Amino acid sequence: MKAIRVHEFGGPEVMQLDELPIPVPAADEILLKVYASSVNPADYIIRQGGNELLRPLLKLPMGLGLDAAGIVEATGSDVTNFKKGDKVYGVPNFPGDGSYAEYLAARANQFTRMPNNITFNEAGALPSCALIAWNAIIDLGNIQAGQKVLVHGAAGGVGNLAVQFAKARGAYVIGTASAHNFDFLKELGADEVIDYNTQDFAQELQNIDLIFNASPVRDPGVRLRSASIIKQGGIFVCSHLDSPFSDEIKAAFLEKNATCTLVGGGSISYTSSLEGTTELIEAGKVRAVVSKVYPLAAVAAAHKDSETKHVRGKLVIEIRKEN
Repeated sequence: MKAIRVHEFGGPEVMQLDELPIPVPAADEILLKVYASSVNPADYIIRQGGNELLRPLLKLPMGLGLDAAGIVEATGSDVTNFKKGDKVYGVPNFPGDGSYAEYLAARANQFTRMPNNITFNEAGALPSCALIAWNAIIDLGNIQAGQKVLVHGAAGGVGNLAVQFAKARGAYVIGTASAHNFDFLKELGADEVIDYNTQDFAQELQNIDLIFNASPVRDPGVRLRSASIIKQGGIFVCSHLDSPFSDEIKAAFLEKNATCTLVGGGSISYTSSLEGTTELIEAGKVRAVVSKVYPLAAVAAAHKDSETKHVRGKLVIEIRKEN
C-alpha cells in the first residue's frame, strides 16, 4: 500500500510516498480501507519536529494525518461493534502511523459510525476538529439555549463546527473572522460576525457566557481582551494546548469569577462526541465544510496551504475515489 512517511523532520518536502505492507489488525483493532483524511495544524507541527508537548512522542520514521474515514476491511477477534463493510470515521493512532495511507490498523474504540448522508471526503474533514469543538462547546462549555457564545477563528476547521454545535444547542452565536467569511458564517447560523482586521471584539461585546478561542494564531492579547467581556461566572476555553495560561491571564478571569481552561477536559467520552456529531449531521443541523480536495500525492501542497492559517473549513486528502 502507499502511505506518506516522514524520515526526517522539516518542510513539506520531507513527506515521502512510500510503499508499505498492509497492516494486520490486532485483537482489538480494525483494518480500515481509507478513503479520506484531512490536514490539521498538528500535522505540520509534527512534520516540523513537534512542540514541547508532542516532541517526546515522535519517533522517526513516522506517518502523518489525524483524521480517517473509510470502510472496515477486517476486524480483530475481540471487535464486536463493527463488521466488514461498515463506513466509519475517527482519529486513529495519534501520533504514530498516521492516516495519510491507503490502509491503517487501529483500535476499534477510536472510530464510530460515519453519518449516512455525507461523502467520505466530508467525513474525512470532521473527526479531530469535531472532537475539539464538541469538547469546548458541549463538555466544558455546557452551553444552553439563549446563552451568548463567542468563537474566535470561527471560519476555520474547529471554529466552524463550534459555531454549528452552539447554534444546534440554541445559543446566540458570535464569530470573529475576516470580512470575506461573513456570508459563510451567517449561512452556518452565526447571529453576528466581527471582522478581526477592522474591529475590536472587546469594544463591540459584553456579558458573553462562553468564549472559545479556536483560532490557530497564538495571541495572548486575545485572551486578556476576552476576560474583559466575559460574563460573571462565564467560561473561556482555548484550543492552544501548547500555551498554558499566564498568571496575568488567570487573574483577569478570576476577577470575573470566570473559568479559563484548555480543551481536553470534561466527562463525555471520545466516541460520544463523534456519535453526537453524527446525529447532528444526519439531522441536518451540522455540515462538513471542505474548502479543497488534494490527492495523496499532492499532500505537500495541502500542507503549504494549511500553513497560511487562512483556510475556510478543511483541506481534505482524498486517498482513493469514492464509487
